[in-house]
Amino acid sequence: MKAVQFNVAVPQYLALKALGLANRKLYYEGPLATVRLVDITEPALPTPQWVKIRTHACGMCGSDINLIFLRDSPSASPFTSFPCILGHELSGEVVEAGSDAGGLEVGDRVTISPHLSCQARGIDAICPACSAGRWGSCENFARGLLAPGMFTGICRDTSAGFAEYLVAHRSQVFKLPEEVSDEEGAMMEPLGVCIQAVLDNRPQKGEHVLVIGGGVIGSLIIQALRALDTDCVITLSEPSPFHAELGRKFGADNVFTDGDILGRTVEIAGATRYRPMLGQDILMGGFARVFDTVGSKETINLSLRAMATGGVLSVVGIGHEVKLDLTPLWLKLQTIKGVFATAYVPMDGKLTHVFDLAIDLVRKKRVDLKEMITHTFTLEQFPRMIETNLAKSRNGAVKTMVKFTGNQEVNQ
Repeated sequence: MKAVQFNVAVPQYLALKALGLANRKLYYEGPLATVRLVDITEPALPTPQWVKIRTHACGMCGSDINLIFLRDSPSASPFTSFPCILGHELSGEVVEAGSDAGGLEVGDRVTISPHLSCQARGIDAICPACSAGRWGSCENFARGLLAPGMFTGICRDTSAGFAEYLVAHRSQVFKLPEEVSDEEGAMMEPLGVCIQAVLDNRPQKGEHVLVIGGGVIGSLIIQALRALDTDCVITLSEPSPFHAELGRKFGADNVFTDGDILGRTVEIAGATRYRPMLGQDILMGGFARVFDTVGSKETINLSLRAMATGGVLSVVGIGHEVKLDLTPLWLKLQTIKGVFATAYVPMDGKLTHVFDLAIDLVRKKRVDLKEMITHTFTLEQFPRMIETNLAKSRNGAVKTMVKFTGNQEVNQ
């Protein structure tokens, strides 16, 4: 089968870090490329609890781009295995089901929660995180019957969404209703992460909330805040006018593109600004909650300064090493949370997986995913999809994905 495979070795890593600044195409074209279109054997079911899925659609995540361009912290390397097939935002159809696949049948249209937990790894002594329903924080990502890998897409044993076929454990798989398209199904993973972020840092009535970054995750955070009926005031900071306008359409009350987060915090959230002897201004008062979807040194430091006393910052997505001034953290008794996965959450008196909640919100049209899917490609057009992602504002792109069925076209 055809697949987009990622691989890297230390000499290749060093060469790309030296040469890639001058020509970033070296990362995805030519002899040093970290990704290639390859022909490989279709994956087999590891145990009877697994199913084989024919991929219908797979979205490109910002974490895929970071991996291709070697931007991630090496700290996560023990929980990956190469070579691996990329792609964890996917939908497809079950074409083979093991004898203990939990009611999944051939022909089911499905999506997957990609994290490879204790259950998927065949580990009987379930870790505390998995016992609590937080499979994305499993303590055994490098153990069990599979090669190391936090999730499908960075584990060499499972294949993944940028391939014609992959395998998934029954605990990962969620059926899609007919009201949800293949393309929408492929966006359940990023939508689920954003719903989880909101539930983990849920605003109270009337609170001021800041969302930094209006790309896929920022737009979905705004939609999740509105779909979950949080009666808060949402402000979006996004430099691209194209993406800023999308954020406004999805429900942001205030949108600014000038990057002046501190100034806007004074103007919108009523903070008081103080100038220290040296360095950046510090604010008292400000936003009750911040969702930082960029995760850079600049945005995290600005988030802490822009938050009020007792404020909670959610850094959404897979980050990297940053240098922080922790003065606002201790001065204003703030909290920083990381969010990159989904979990079981209490809903209406019972535990519900966030994927089920995400699917239901899309089915009820409480969340608009179709407008966010701007560009689709064939698997062979993978380099073109990378280039589209590297200049999203110029290309008018939000979510890009590979479609394995039907027509593929690039929107202009």
